[in-house]
Amino acid sequence: MAWTREEMAARAARELRDGYYVNLGVGIPTLVANMIPPGIKVTLQSENGMLGMGPFPYEGEADPDLINAGKQTITELPHSSYFSSADSFGMIRGGHINLSILGGMQVNEQGDLANWMVPGKMIKGMGGAMDLVAGVPRVVVVMEHTEKSGAPKFKRQCTLPLTGTAVVDLLITELGAFEIDSRGGGATLIELADGVGLDEIQSKTEAHFRVCSTLA
Repeated sequence: MAWTREEMAARAARELRDGYYVNLGVGIPTLVANMIPPGIKVTLQSENGMLGMGPFPYEGEADPDLINAGKQTITELPHSSYFSSADSFGMIRGGHINLSILGGMQVNEQGDLANWMVPGKMIKGMGGAMDLVAGVPRVVVVMEHTEKSGAPKFKRQCTLPLTGTAVVDLLITELGAFEIDSRGGGATLIELADGVGLDEIQSKTEAHFRVCSTLA
């Protein structure tokens, strides 16, 4: 049994550390806001101008003026603050965000990321991913392991336009988690989802990767 979207978000939430400032990307990463481990205090930052995002609201309690970068309604906290998009990107580019959790379309074994466009398809804009992967010291990508066609998304070389090169530190899919040494050390499978075997993950992965000794 592969991880669900919620379980993938919970695995990503294990990367949080007390006192971190964290940016959550669109899609599965937004679920991390509801998965923060007990005893951990983190401040969630959104590039559309909010610091201190709370969890998703209960039904009937949503404020349409409070949204994250993915246009989902969120809640505020007593210490929440609001500012311009320019100030938000100043935080990101200035290295003040500790961790970024993003979605992805493709990742390769060197840690390259493609997540902002598919050639020939309509896009709303570039978004903030390029700034995030350039300005944040640790980048976690959470994505499905394969396309709907079954083609691998964890590849030897990305075929889609890149968001950044050698920027991904940890890749989480429904099948497991890979640490990536962006300095040229390649990828290492460090965790398997419950019920997922090595044969399955190897058959669905194009990228070369090592297997952690605890899994071999």
